[in-house]
Amino acid sequence: MVMFLFLVVALAVVVAAVTLAVVSGGDSGPLPDAAPERLRDSLPPDRPIGRADVERLRFPLVARGYRMADVDDALGRLGAELAERDARIADLESALAGARAAAHQHVSMESHQHVSMEKPGPEEQQ
Repeated sequence: MVMFLFLVVALAVVVAAVTLAVVSGGDSGPLPDAAPERLRDSLPPDRPIGRADVERLRFPLVARGYRMADVDDALGRLGAELAERDARIADLESALAGARAAAHQHVSMESHQHVSMEKPGPEEQQ
C-alpha cells in the first residue's frame, strides 16, 4: 500500500511539473528554429576576387550538401568577374594589335619617304 501511495504522489508531482512548465512557457511558444549556418568567409564585395579568396572559400554543410543560395551567389560572382576580365583582356589585346599595326605602318611609311641628304653626283645633276 505504501508503494502505491508513493507512485501516486510521484505521478502527481510529475504531472504538476509538466503542467507548470507548459503554462508558464506558453508566452514564448516553442523553441525558435536555429538560424542556418551562413557562409563565414564570403567573397570580398569591395575589390576584385583573387586566387587566395577562392582558395579560402568554404561552404557550410547542410542536410543535403551545401546551401544552394551560397553556392549560386559565389558562382555568379565568379562568373561575372571572369566575364569582366575576359572583356578587359580582349580590349587590351585589340588596343595592342592596333598600336602594333600603327607602329608597323609608321615604320613602313618612313622607309618609303626616306630622302637622301647627300649631294648628287655629276651624272645625277644632268
